[in-house]
Amino acid sequence: ALQLADGKQMWRAEPPLCPETRKGCSPAQSAAVTVIPGVVFSGSLDGHLRAYSTADGRVIWDFDTAREFTTVNGVSGHGGAINGPGTTAAGGMLFVNSGYGFLGQMPGNVLLAFAPE
Repeated sequence: ALQLADGKQMWRAEPPLCPETRKGCSPAQSAAVTVIPGVVFSGSLDGHLRAYSTADGRVIWDFDTAREFTTVNGVSGHGGAINGPGTTAAGGMLFVNSGYGFLGQMPGNVLLAFAPE
């Protein structure tokens, strides 16, 4: 995270490395980030959606989307890499597409919706 006034680095967070068993996995964070007060959401090519504290960069929530899901219509879906557009925060919900099969990344086909617990 950079300070807007002078570009000074405030904090840095290294993503964990991928397990070697996950084909096409990369810890790169190439998707756009989404910021709400106190939290930065970042999707990663390893399929994880992470929430970072804006104060110090520590991970405060981590969800692995690269797995099987039973969808609302009962059809099986599978998540994968997160790339391109960022997470959308609206109406107290968080929405993210999971699955990006281009350039050797992990394909998938789900739109996930998260609500606060």
